[in-house]
Formats: sequence, C-alpha cells, structure tokens
Amino acid sequence: QLVESGGGLVQAGDSLRLSCAASGRTFSTYGMGWFRQAPGKEREFVAGISWNWNGGRTVYADSVKGRFTISRDNPKNTVYLQMNSLKPEDTAVYYCASAPRTVAPTTPVDYWGQGTQVTVSS
Repeated sequence: QLVESGGGLVQAGDSLRLSCAASGRTFSTYGMGWFRQAPGKEREFVAGISWNWNGGRTVYADSVKGRFTISRDNPKNTVYLQMNSLKPEDTAVYYCASAPRTVAPTTPVDYWGQGTQVTVSS
C-alpha cells in the first residue's frame, strides 16, 4: 500500500515536499517513483529512484530536472519528492509508484498510490 501526502495550493516559485509511505513489502528492495496527471492529459513520469543496493540511482523527466529531487528513507519506508521553483504547469495530481528494482519512464508499475493534488497559481 502506498499513501501520499503533502500536496496543496502554492504560488509560482514556491516549494512543496510530497511524501509517500509504503507498507506491506520489503521497501528497500523496490524502486519508487512519482508520476503526475494534469486535467485532460495522460499520466507522465516525473522522477524515479532505484532500490537501495543499486545505490539509490535517480532519474528525472526533463521538465523537472534541476527543480525536483527524489529521495528515500528506507528505515521509514518513505519516499519523498522535493519540488522547488514550482510553475503553473506543474499543477497535477501526483501519484506515488513502486516496481521491482527501479522506477523509470517506461517501467511497468505494480502499485500506485491514490494521488495527491498539487496546484500552482501564477
């Protein structure tokens, strides 16, 4: 089970940190990631981090590179998405995802969270 939190309404240029708490599995052996879906658009990859023994390698969508940072805290079974310099085009429902070993743009995801709304006003 994946449970997201931390979404909200912010202004352009502000920061937010999303959290995703995982349960029911050996967290450190799974890749974790974040996707988002804006109204009228398909769900898109945002960021992913591999399982712990692969060094926690990260990958980002070009649209968020340099502004967003994904990290994981294995003892807390939690993955984070630190979002800085937010833009109105970042407005979307953000979903946490997990898959064996890593989460990348084309990785088949085996579990999804319920989503958390992020709204960035101009």
